[in-house]
Amino acid sequence: MQAYMLVQTEVGMADSVAAAVSEIEGVVRVDTVNGAYDVVVLTEAATADRLGTSVVSRVQRVAGITRTLTCSILKI
Repeated sequence: MQAYMLVQTEVGMADSVAAAVSEIEGVVRVDTVNGAYDVVVLTEAATADRLGTSVVSRVQRVAGITRTLTCSILKI
């Protein structure tokens, strides 16, 4: 199971948030971007439940994050 997380940060915090998020187990890739969101995170776990409890919730607790939007990847 994979999902993208779109992350908004406090002003000037994108780089430090990206660095902290990249250390979390289950985070595959982290990119700082411009636009409505500051950081895009690709996450991965064995199940949707594990993704939510072990990865997404840990990302959301990183200091400097103000808002996240999680988009699960659908494989049809």
